[in-house]
Amino acid sequence: MQPFDPDAPLPGSPDPWAGSEMPSPRSAPPYHMSEMILAEPALAERILGRLARPDSPAARLAAAIRAAAGAGRPVLVVGCGTSEHGAIAVAEILREAHRAAGLPAGLGMSGSPVGVQALEGSLEEGLGGAGSVVIGVSHEGGTWATNRALAAARGAGATTALITAAAGSPGAASADIVVSTDELDQSWCHTVGYLSPILVAAAVSAHLAGGAVDIGAARGLLAAGLEPTAVAAVDSVAGALAAMDRLIVLGSGADRAAARELTLKVEEGAHLPAAMRDLETMLHGHLAGTDDRTGLVLILADPAARGTRTSRALGVLRACRAIGVRVALIAPEAVSAEVDPGLTPAGRIVVPEAAGLPASLGALLATAVPLQLLTERLAIARGINPDPIRRDDPRYLAAAEAAG
Repeated sequence: MQPFDPDAPLPGSPDPWAGSEMPSPRSAPPYHMSEMILAEPALAERILGRLARPDSPAARLAAAIRAAAGAGRPVLVVGCGTSEHGAIAVAEILREAHRAAGLPAGLGMSGSPVGVQALEGSLEEGLGGAGSVVIGVSHEGGTWATNRALAAARGAGATTALITAAAGSPGAASADIVVSTDELDQSWCHTVGYLSPILVAAAVSAHLAGGAVDIGAARGLLAAGLEPTAVAAVDSVAGALAAMDRLIVLGSGADRAAARELTLKVEEGAHLPAAMRDLETMLHGHLAGTDDRTGLVLILADPAARGTRTSRALGVLRACRAIGVRVALIAPEAVSAEVDPGLTPAGRIVVPEAAGLPASLGALLATAVPLQLLTERLAIARGINPDPIRRDDPRYLAAAEAAG
């Protein structure tokens, strides 16, 4: 096997387009997922550099969003699975850019970006409507529900866009604007597939607000997650959680996208049952379903409303200590310093603050590599190759085929 170069561009989508095949089997790490994580800092620099040009598709999408938001028309972002979490992150980043540009930015406010599950969006009569923008997120551009939502939105008169690695995909055929990241995730346990739409949103937001993304800062945040001390912290947390019966992941604000993504990753990559809970929701009955065989990961990186969120999080952690839940924390040093060490028996992964980047973007970039590495290390600890997302087992392959 040739040594993997994390600075080299990843392969693109096949031309003519075809869905990816199961990743080649590996009996031990590094898995394809391991290599994709290592590739992310350089990938971010390439994508952000390409999309910074004033004639890029990201600039065209920003202009369409500005026109829709300025007219009070919906800006919707749709996706499924990892791409749904990417869509939620895109909406969060775009809302912050709207504030910077003086456009509508509140939750539910007319013209403010909103993340929507693709199937639910596709079932909405007149999705978006004339003058709106509907953005699909689909790494390979072949997701049935996302493509159906884009077709429905176009039929209703919306401007449609697709964020994808595959410009020649079926999804692109229903998009007026295709923002292609050009480089395809080589593992089915997507990491690059989660990060790529976040990077696109960063580029679109910069065009929207009339600024520029600090590409060095973005690359630095991702690279920080690969530093030896950061990796050692992930190894420690993975060791503490690998034998748990189930995992709960908590998040609030921009961290909700990261929490949902970690939940999916540990289920598909490490085969560990998991559930995502909004931070406040956890205090309203869900504690009754936990015990000392439950692991919990709290992500608390979003700096917005940090005082309130930290206060509510401490309440959750005190309750978990009383029950015996094994808790781990992913947070910047400023938050970690406020948390009694006795409240996080499974350990802590300290992430950097995002100097020079918008708050939501910084939080999402800072947590991307840690949540992905945690999945990979949980998989290794449990003796699992995360790449095929269990479809190397005939039962699960048959299940995927039966689902259609």
